[in-house]
Amino acid sequence: MTGLVTLGEAMAVVASEPGPLAPGTRARLSFSGAEATVAIGVSRLGHHATWIGRIGADAAGRMILGGLRAEGVDVSHVRTESALPTGLMLRERRTADHTRSAYYRRDLAGSRLAPEDIDEELVATAGLLHITGITPALGSTARNSVRRAVDIARRAGVTVSLDVNYRSLLWSSKDAAAELGFLVRRADLVFAGAEEARLLVGDAPAEQLACALAALGPRQAVVKLGAQGALAVVDGQRLVQPPVPVTVVDPIGAGDAFVAGYLAAQLDGAAPDERLLTAATCGSFAVSVQGDFEGLPRRDELTLLTGDDVIR
Repeated sequence: MTGLVTLGEAMAVVASEPGPLAPGTRARLSFSGAEATVAIGVSRLGHHATWIGRIGADAAGRMILGGLRAEGVDVSHVRTESALPTGLMLRERRTADHTRSAYYRRDLAGSRLAPEDIDEELVATAGLLHITGITPALGSTARNSVRRAVDIARRAGVTVSLDVNYRSLLWSSKDAAAELGFLVRRADLVFAGAEEARLLVGDAPAEQLACALAALGPRQAVVKLGAQGALAVVDGQRLVQPPVPVTVVDPIGAGDAFVAGYLAAQLDGAAPDERLLTAATCGSFAVSVQGDFEGLPRRDELTLLTGDDVIR
């Protein structure tokens, strides 16, 4: 087997339209999860993707499984918790430019991911293992699951990809830096935003952060700069990726889309500059519509943003 294997938590999402939450506020129901979004993005670009996690035996869990299956993601290794519900994220878009999230996930189904959920053969035969800094923040069993997956991948020579994805609502910067520093040193490929990188390497100008991350051990280090593009160091080569211009509708999910594009291009065997361009393109697609994964492109759409605005 080749392709992507990833593991983590997925939650139902209720996202409001701009304005304060109040009776009568319109909202949209979907689901979210950094690793699940990456799996969807890689699947849409033509590669096999497997997501490992736990969900509740409830309507939200069925929605998530159905949505992932519809996107071609392999969910055969997902476990259902009969006694615990699926987590929920309430995303309030307080103004057009400011979004805040509330999580209802502590001790729920997703946080119960355990080492025994990780199939050794599945990970050992993957093309890539992708993990994030969210899952180890969910609890000790989830953290140990990530470590087990990484151990299996390293023994088998499988490329390990880590997106730092620091969430301040889940753990302190001190605890995060300790665990994420451990994972960075065991990863082959690391993604981080500028502030996430500084959490691990200290204060430094943006142009130095990728080099500082690479100095910790990864052969590839990519610093995501949002609307400013990205910087990377790949096998000692420094690369700059400008942004792909697009009108931003919803910034949520851009980082995961970027990662999905990069990993799909790596599975393609593309050169580093092509990986970065695909990543930036996927990020731009994601922010051009509402939702975490809804705007992710399919392979035949990757050139759409460079063509005419209207195709007749």
